[in-house]
Amino acid sequence: MSTTTATAVAPLSTADAEILVDAARDAAEAAGVTVSVTVLDAGGHLLAFRRDDRAVLISGETSTRKAYTALQLDAPTADLVDLVKPEGPFHSLPTALDRPLLFIAGGIPVHRDGRLIGAIGVGGGAPEQDHGFAAIAIEALAR
Repeated sequence: MSTTTATAVAPLSTADAEILVDAARDAAEAAGVTVSVTVLDAGGHLLAFRRDDRAVLISGETSTRKAYTALQLDAPTADLVDLVKPEGPFHSLPTALDRPLLFIAGGIPVHRDGRLIGAIGVGGGAPEQDHGFAAIAIEALAR
């Protein structure tokens, strides 16, 4: 019998997801960029999604795959780009998961009390912009 006590961590809520979406959207709009934003919970389930009517249709799939990749590998997608280049450790990573992974900056895992509780993905701008918008959203959630 274990004597350690499990510590409960609040899951990512729909209210949290709305904060993430709004902060990323506001940052993108301030930069004059139209983006799609996806927020997934720790199980990879969609909690929130926003695509502006002016956004390219594929940006919605892109933001979702970025969030999914960040969640599955528990790392910002910006940190993973070099790993999938030829000779990189993930170059031959199978994509037979629920949906293919996407190694383009813009996906960031969401942690609470050191535990993975979800992920945000932003798509529609340049990869560096998308990463910045997602990072701003993570900061907004931390406040």
